[in-house]
Amino acid sequence: MSVEENENILSSSSKLASYNMLLQLSFRILTFLLNAVTLRYISKDALGVVNVRLVLLYSTILFLSREGFSRACLSKSPKGNVKRSVFVQEWRKMINILWCIVPVGLIITTLMVYIWLYHLEKPDPETVKFYDTAVLAYGASAMLELLAEPLLIMSKCLLFVKLRVLSEGIPMVIKCVFTVSFVVLFPHLGILTFAVAQMIFSVTLASIIYGYLIWYIKSGRSRQDDNFPFASERELLPDLSNYAIDAYTAKLIWSFFKQSSLKQILTEGERYVMTFFNILSFGDQGVYDIVNNLGSLAARFIFLPIEESFYVFFAKMLERGKPMREQDKDKMLLVKEVLFCLLRLVVLIGLVICTFGYSYSYMLLHLYGGSILSQGVGPQLLQLYSFYVLLLAINGTTECFFFAAMKEDEVEGYNKKMFLFSILFLISSYLLTESLGSAGFILANCLNMAVRIGHSTYFIYRYFQSSNESPLLGLAPDWKVLVGFASAFFICAISESFTKGLNFFRFMISHTPVGVACLLAVALLLYLYETRLISFIRERYMNR
Repeated sequence: MSVEENENILSSSSKLASYNMLLQLSFRILTFLLNAVTLRYISKDALGVVNVRLVLLYSTILFLSREGFSRACLSKSPKGNVKRSVFVQEWRKMINILWCIVPVGLIITTLMVYIWLYHLEKPDPETVKFYDTAVLAYGASAMLELLAEPLLIMSKCLLFVKLRVLSEGIPMVIKCVFTVSFVVLFPHLGILTFAVAQMIFSVTLASIIYGYLIWYIKSGRSRQDDNFPFASERELLPDLSNYAIDAYTAKLIWSFFKQSSLKQILTEGERYVMTFFNILSFGDQGVYDIVNNLGSLAARFIFLPIEESFYVFFAKMLERGKPMREQDKDKMLLVKEVLFCLLRLVVLIGLVICTFGYSYSYMLLHLYGGSILSQGVGPQLLQLYSFYVLLLAINGTTECFFFAAMKEDEVEGYNKKMFLFSILFLISSYLLTESLGSAGFILANCLNMAVRIGHSTYFIYRYFQSSNESPLLGLAPDWKVLVGFASAFFICAISESFTKGLNFFRFMISHTPVGVACLLAVALLLYLYETRLISFIRERYMNR
């Protein structure tokens, strides 16, 4: 692969990360406004059932059904630097194996819906109506998306940035519009309004994916694209007459499936604990989920898109399982620089959130939900979350590289470690929540993230051990920048303690300018002393 091709892959990954950040920000703003509206029309119990119980059903089905396929196929997608006939044949095998998502998803959906209907405590039908119907609707919604998932994964392999943006942006806007409209116009339907909006979302998403690819083929654009392996719409479907698959990819999928099952427990652990152990009431679950959504705003809109997009970059650039000395030298120089700058970027963003999140949690919660959220444990939960976000940032980026570079036997070995991580997390979640309430979930997540960071950074350390400079140095910003963050933290904390006794309006106009001034001072320090990162951002994003 030439230097120009390497740069094109990085450019596409950077562009995808940028678009994903904008999309995630837009989605979170819509969700933010959506919750603000729905809190005034439905009960906290209903919100807890939707945002915890039903969303957990939906995410469990999708994650278990597609995550293993997505990671394995992105790593092993056919490259265009071979004969056209071989390239097309390899893609036929890939398409065949991708369509296995549908039967796997059907089995998982049936099992999950059965558990949600018959083995979990149901909410009081007087306060939360139509629970059974909503469970069936969310299960059907997940299956609709899985019918389009093979083509979506294929488009990721082919770096179809526009399709990714359209398929995520338009359905979410439509879902939010319908949800707000239904909740305002038909509040008596309760959670059924969310179920109908979810179905509309999935139908729209599947329609966009199929419609875009069919248009791409019919318009003749596919014939001008040497990297597009299909000549007709029929070739997007599995070849039942010759159902050949790549055995190595299938084995890798199974490894990632086992790994993704454990990762899902870690990712949604608090929801599983709440759902299966009934530690918190549905109303308390609703309040915790709102605070959790606010706390994870930056993590989901910044760090998750970076992880997803640059996993594609690392997977394309690295020969899986080979040590650094056996990799292409030009690629490794680029990979090392990108990893260094990514680590530095997410650490600095995490430090900004830690520094200012601690002193402005109360203000944010009061502006959003009034005294219902700002009184009690809400501000403390959000303060804890601001520290947890820093750990999330580091873990997402280090594991992004780790998953793209590790050997197949290391995938298997990591599955066993993930099992231990999962057990540690579930036990710590249960014990800490029993004694500390909702804050226990966040502390358990912090413990889990710290263990996983230690594991992935050790892998990166060993991988680049023979290199002159380890990309892990990206985790340590310039000391002057760290002093600036520490100073801003204490100044904002002191400002809050002196002004919090005022009425809220006077508190806000007194406390906010202090934070703005500190943020500008920190930004100036970053510009002056993080020149390597600034150059990377200019080159990869602004100049393109």
